[in-house]
Parts: sequence; C-alpha cells; structure tokens
Amino acid sequence: MENILVVFNYNAGRKKAIKYKKILHKFLFKRGYSFKFVSVQDFQTNDFSEYKTIIAVGGDGTVNKVAQIAALTDKTLGIIPCGTANLLAAKLGISTNIKKALRTIQKKNIKEIDALKINDLQCILRCGFGYDSDIICKTPQTLKNKFGYFAYFIAGILFALRLKSKSYQITCDDNTFNIDASCIIIGNASNMYRNIVYLADNSQIDDGLLDIFILKAQNPFSFFWEFLRIIFGIRINNPRAKYLKAKSVNIKNSWAVCHIDGEKTKLNKDIEINVIPGAVKVFSN
Repeated sequence: MENILVVFNYNAGRKKAIKYKKILHKFLFKRGYSFKFVSVQDFQTNDFSEYKTIIAVGGDGTVNKVAQIAALTDKTLGIIPCGTANLLAAKLGISTNIKKALRTIQKKNIKEIDALKINDLQCILRCGFGYDSDIICKTPQTLKNKFGYFAYFIAGILFALRLKSKSYQITCDDNTFNIDASCIIIGNASNMYRNIVYLADNSQIDDGLLDIFILKAQNPFSFFWEFLRIIFGIRINNPRAKYLKAKSVNIKNSWAVCHIDGEKTKLNKDIEINVIPGAVKVFSN
C-alpha cells in the first residue's frame, strides 16, 4: 500500500484548501492509499522515509516548500493548485479544478523538472527584484482574497506608475555587464498570468537553462510599451528591456529584497543563481 503525505496551506485561495480536504480524503480512501494530512507550517517535522508521494495543496509558495523536500528525499510531488497564481501548475498543464488535478496524479505521468539554487536557497519557478518583487511582496492579502490573481494585475499597474531604478553588475555565464534596471526576473519557467504571458521564448522547465528578463524602462510609458510587446510575443533586446538565457547568474549585491517563488526574502551578499537539472519529480499532464 502506497503511503502519501498531503501538505495543506489552509489559507490558500481564499481558504479553498479547507474545502478540498474532504474531497482528497474521499479520493485517497476510495483507492486504498495510506495517507496523512498535515499543515504546511508543520510538515517538515515528519519522517519522509515513510512516504512515496507528497501532495502540496496550495499556491506556488506552498508548492516550492514541498518541492524542496521532495527533491532532497527523492519523493514524487503532486500538486493541487489553489493559490493566487498557481504558475507551476499552469506550466505543467495541471488544472485548478480539483477533480481534474487528482486525475493528473492518478495517471502517474512523472516529469523531472529543474530547480534553481539561489545562494543557499532553492526554488522551482523564479526570483524577482525591483518591480516584480514589489508586486509579489507588497500586494495586500486582503486584495488577493477579494480579487484573486487579478489583484496582482491591479498592483502591477499601480507600481508601474512609480518605477524605481537600481544599478547592477550582472554576470550571465561568462558575460559581465553593468546595467540600470527597474526589474530583474530570473526564472526556471517564465510564464506570468497563468500561461498567457511569457518573459522568454521557448521557455522550458527541464532545459537546464535560466530565463533572464531585465526591465530597463524608467517611466510608465516605456514600461507599458514593453509590456504590450511581451503580450504580443515581441521579446527582442532593446533600450527598454534585455532578454537572456544562461546556466548561471551572479549579481553583485550589498543588500536586496526579492521574492523567491512568491516568498519575500532579504539577501545581503552577492547573489549566485544556478540551475539544478532534473531536481524534482512531479506528476504532470
């Protein structure tokens, strides 16, 4: 009998995860699994050797925490998306409908995806500095509870009206350059707003490459112009933006606030970002 650990973020998706608990219990019990339900705050105290699969019920922040354990313990990650963004689920073709998401797990189609190592931290999707960090870290939870993913769109417009620029020295593989930027996004998957907007061409989560987007726009007009180009798939280096791919990135840094898979993080030394190929096994469509 297969043992499954189910990790809940009970506050995710306007507390939708609470409603999912009964459905998950019925699904696992009916199929004869042995299982345990725990909260995301407490799950790291478990003995993971008992389990073959760990299912994360929540948003990208929850999935990232569970994925780190899955990678370290060689467990397979299942995802029931019910957060605000659910970007990894969207990239893997996992539905936000719980019954369809459970069918994905039941099919047992396993995909090995890359992870990112950011200094001593690990994540699955991306880290963001400047404008991107402001949107993720400063959008009020009350706004997300009321509007869901659209809250980030509202915050994005507001923060675009007050762009701030910072000077960076960046090394991508062996290429070093100095640049003034209002936003830097370094991602394993560059999908934004579900799978509607991408910040890189041919972005894959198992290609061993980082997708790097650097926004040089200094004012709302140039920002919105570049955003329109991205929506229409025009991702070309220009005075407003720079697009790169690399296996590693180094950012000279004395102090920075960023987000790592949606979690606010403070970094007070040079930032080293590398790809860990095939780090996580995950159920995918």
